Amino acid sequence: MRHSCTFAALLVASGACPAQTDMNLYGIVDLGLRGTSGLGANNAPTASGHTEAVSSGINQTSRWGLRGREDLGGQWAALLRLEGGINADTGATAKSDRLFDRLAWVGLETPYGTLAAGRQTNLLSDALITVDPLAKRDASFNPNVNIAGLSNTAFGTHAFGRQYGPSGYADNFYRLDNTLKYTLNSGPWLARAAWSFGEVPGDGRAASSHGAALSYQQPDWVVSGAASQFRSRDNLPLDAWTLGAAWRLGGWQFKANTARNHADTGPRQTVRQRVLSAGVSRQAGRDLLVTTAWYRVRREASGWRDDGFDRAFLFIEKTLAPRTTAYVEADYTLWRGDAAGLTATLPNDRHGAGLTLGLMKKF
Repeated sequence: MRHSCTFAALLVASGACPAQTDMNLYGIVDLGLRGTSGLGANNAPTASGHTEAVSSGINQTSRWGLRGREDLGGQWAALLRLEGGINADTGATAKSDRLFDRLAWVGLETPYGTLAAGRQTNLLSDALITVDPLAKRDASFNPNVNIAGLSNTAFGTHAFGRQYGPSGYADNFYRLDNTLKYTLNSGPWLARAAWSFGEVPGDGRAASSHGAALSYQQPDWVVSGAASQFRSRDNLPLDAWTLGAAWRLGGWQFKANTARNHADTGPRQTVRQRVLSAGVSRQAGRDLLVTTAWYRVRREASGWRDDGFDRAFLFIEKTLAPRTTAYVEADYTLWRGDAAGLTATLPNDRHGAGLTLGLMKKF
């Protein structure tokens, strides 16, 4: 025993003791029984009547991941994050071509900010965290995630139809490969800057992305915004920005946001999208939270009729335990112009409604 203590003391004195390391497995499994009218199981407009389904990720996206941090001393630390989406209703990965489709990065935490490299969310997404009226609930159907954050821009009769930035997917630029992101916290200010490399030989701008984000936060209110540019492989630009605010008054919390994006999709071809959103949350009881939100989306595209949609949500969440939440969700969508699209040759219903009874378990 004496020899082991002496050996440990020598390790400490020599600086050879291993640094403190934390590695955590975490995740969310969220499933709900969902009934819809005018919407399919994937929430796309449909010409048929009612649909019943077991749906994954209505409240929070089902996922799993690894989070690591190793203390390097002197307020420096090495960071690791791996995260993949799950379709909990089938057990499949959210993206069949990627195990960690949501996040895959390594970084350094320093007294001068944090620098991370790898697959990460874009800065528009980061800016929306505190000001989206739904707090990014129902991500696959939330217009701030899909249109303002550029997660799923294809709907109705038209889409961007190409990849902007190194996302790996057409019409989805919410997460970007090959990204360097710098984050600095300074008192109430939070600043971010990012560059995503397109890795196109001979052209450093093609398929790249860059931008900046800034937020100012006080105990009862926050203002948050970001601006980014994405470029296609043939150097067509997509410019986007978002700006929002949230404030708390007694037991009420109010949030509002506006966002715009403008893409060149070809010679004299453009797409413009606008999103306005507002919502309010109220702690209705010790363990009961009620959230309502409204979104207005409008789109203008060369050669197409102007379209868009209005969408309203209601969430009622009951906390059953620190990691378990039961909820009821209701939504209503009114499609405008040709946004509802066609199924075969039949026009889809211009109205869509959904009701979900769900359970979310975190680990």
